[in-house]
Amino acid sequence: MFVYLDNSATTKPYNETVEVMTKVLTEDFGNPSSLHTLGIAAEKYVRGARKTFAQSLGASEEEVYFTSCGTESDNTALMGVAQARRRSGNKIITTAVEHPAILEPAKRLESMGFEVEYIGVDKQCHLDMEQLKSAITDDTVLISVMAVNNETGTIMPVEEIVKLRDSLNKNALIHTDAVQAYGKIPMDLRGGFKGVDLLSVSGHKIHGPKGIGGLYIKKGLNVTPFIIGGGQEKHFRSGTENTAGIAGFGKAIEISNNNFEHRIKAMSEAKDFLANGLKAELKDIIFNTPEDSAVSVLNVSFMGTRGEVLLHTLEQDGIFISTGSACSSNKKGQSHVLGAMGLKPKEIEGAIRFSFSEFNTIEEMEYVLEKVKKAVTRFRKLGSFR
Repeated sequence: MFVYLDNSATTKPYNETVEVMTKVLTEDFGNPSSLHTLGIAAEKYVRGARKTFAQSLGASEEEVYFTSCGTESDNTALMGVAQARRRSGNKIITTAVEHPAILEPAKRLESMGFEVEYIGVDKQCHLDMEQLKSAITDDTVLISVMAVNNETGTIMPVEEIVKLRDSLNKNALIHTDAVQAYGKIPMDLRGGFKGVDLLSVSGHKIHGPKGIGGLYIKKGLNVTPFIIGGGQEKHFRSGTENTAGIAGFGKAIEISNNNFEHRIKAMSEAKDFLANGLKAELKDIIFNTPEDSAVSVLNVSFMGTRGEVLLHTLEQDGIFISTGSACSSNKKGQSHVLGAMGLKPKEIEGAIRFSFSEFNTIEEMEYVLEKVKKAVTRFRKLGSFR
């Protein structure tokens, strides 16, 4: 059996996504900036996807931009706001559990003279709101907090953060890395996400293609462009548009939005079945994912094992999981997220992330449960954690 449970790293594109991309690449391959019919045909895909993207967020079309990925969107938000607002203040607030796409530019901003404060979390990755309250000063220009944590699935209190900002410094902008939230939790800039000024998403996390992302910037904001040159994306993000990627992204947004309730239900059922099965079948495990998390992620520490060894053992059984963020898996050291949550080294060492999609079934979870139990029991007998 083949069971893919690494959907937080990437997802399998919808068939319809591949079909529309193939059509763009083989038939409607013109440059969207060209004035001839091929260019006009290509431009229609970009316009259509932009409309779909904007509607999915409750934004206007002029407020959304296409980028190459979620990382570029995050980098652009942080660096662009910092440069545009430097005269207004030099403080940036983020969290200790952000994706490297936020933490690395934050470090660069520190080297450029900005003050960056990293807000801590508890053992379930819930944000320390008291620390955040104390951190917001008149000098704060940007608060960047992810909507859903990529390693634990913890949902961050975006609505509460907006209210806190409004009460302490209305001039501070709020950015949220919504890469793991988009398509997984309800997101509406007129509802629970009202007050968010910038928001980043990625195509390949919602069954779209790799190499395409999106960035929402509230109308009227001045954000310094990150990539300049040809003037595409209303002079905000230069470079010939990745038309096939944009078209595929638009199709994936359309499908995931129209299918939202079914998708959430399928992921929730698979996650709950696996979590309950692990509780019943194995002792000495720690659930690092809170009960009020997004339906897409389940992070578990299996004491007396090594996560990396479990990963490769389960791979031999056709089960694909991860030990944390794929974007930082090539870096040495343990998970900065689990470390910030206060987990001990052995607890981090035995951590596994299961991440779900609408295509996962209960039958698959029964198979995964059987193989995980077998692998964990075996390694504990061997004393592989020593």
